[in-house]
Amino acid sequence: QVQLVESGGGWVQPGGSLRLSCTASRRFFSLNLRGWYRQAPGKERELVAVIISGNGENYADSVKGRFTISGDNFKNTVYLQMNSLKPEDTAVYYCRTQLSDGMDYWGKGTLVTVSS
Repeated sequence: QVQLVESGGGWVQPGGSLRLSCTASRRFFSLNLRGWYRQAPGKERELVAVIISGNGENYADSVKGRFTISGDNFKNTVYLQMNSLKPEDTAVYYCRTQLSDGMDYWGKGTLVTVSS
């Protein structure tokens, strides 16, 4: 059983920064993608940033230039550095890992609240 555990969420004022982490319970050797999605109240879950094997990084237009995704394969961890946060970034952020065989894993989410 694979588990993805997110951390780093919380409350921050507009313009602030947070760093999310997602650690997997085991190392993966063949991945399609690892990354972050979010779901705001009353809205659909949406892609935030992903690392796609062999194809680099992909960001939502709304976060380009503010968020940066990175991975540490040794630690089985993927990070999301979020800068210049806006109230509209408020959401539950979910980590996702998809393996090359199509198996798809999601974390339980971490809440990010941006408000003054």
